[in-house]
Amino acid sequence: MVAMTAHQEDTVDVALGERTVPVPGGGLYDTYRMRTDLNAVAQDPRVAGVEFFRDQPKTEVSSPIGPTWTPNFYYAMSSARLTMLAPTRSLRPRLPEELDPLEIAPGFGLASLMLFRYDVADIDFYTEAAVGIAVRPPRHGPFGAVDTLAGLKNDHLHAYVLSLPVSTEIAQVRGQDGYGFPKWVAPLDVTVGGQRTSARIGNGAGGTDLEFSAPTPAQQHHPSGTRVSSLTSYTQVDGAWHATFNQTNVLATGTSKFPKNVSLTLGQGRVSDDLRSLRPVRNLAFDASTSAQAALHMPTVLSLGR
Repeated sequence: MVAMTAHQEDTVDVALGERTVPVPGGGLYDTYRMRTDLNAVAQDPRVAGVEFFRDQPKTEVSSPIGPTWTPNFYYAMSSARLTMLAPTRSLRPRLPEELDPLEIAPGFGLASLMLFRYDVADIDFYTEAAVGIAVRPPRHGPFGAVDTLAGLKNDHLHAYVLSLPVSTEIAQVRGQDGYGFPKWVAPLDVTVGGQRTSARIGNGAGGTDLEFSAPTPAQQHHPSGTRVSSLTSYTQVDGAWHATFNQTNVLATGTSKFPKNVSLTLGQGRVSDDLRSLRPVRNLAFDASTSAQAALHMPTVLSLGR
């Protein structure tokens, strides 16, 4: 069985395009280079099962990081999202002109702080945080409420990400060079536990960028494949617009609406600066999934012409 511990001291260097990054020696990426043996992964006690991945065969594609296999699989993960109401006048200046904020009421849209912990993944353990803006799908109709209801009904939302710190170099290089996401490596702790969810993002000066803490909502369990949500994110790669599609197989999740017992401390750093710029006025929902899996596809070229 391949060693897949979250903290491995021995590393090996691997090439991603023109860059070289360290990965855990004997880990999933070192062993399989994105063509992970599902039977081996299934032996890990942290992995609830691999049925979700068997129906998604990987294909080899060319990319800015060299030939790679897609989708990128996350076999055991947890995540959380704080969704906030924010004025459209603050959201719109942070978006490219090709995208429009998704309005849920006249003059107001949605901003989110998202937290991720990937315990077992094709590119090994790492943590991640994101600040994002909900956007209308390209070539949308004139009514934001219709877009909102359609997205919620199908559990499929669209987003533009402003900041995306990660804890490992391979996650940063693949995300930035391969997908076009605004990623950088930062000290980043994320825990989505049964009782409490917490996170701390460090900055380059040794201080705190952001701290977060909230009770984890009561979890409802779902059989694999019965609750699959999706998110499409928009980025620019080599000057061209791309769409990145991500599917999440939710195994345990819960929601607190209009949460009041959320502790969010903004410090000094890119994540806090981005949140401040959006001027959120109210917490609408706090979603947390203590158990999930995901398939992240390589980005595809998209036309966003007006």
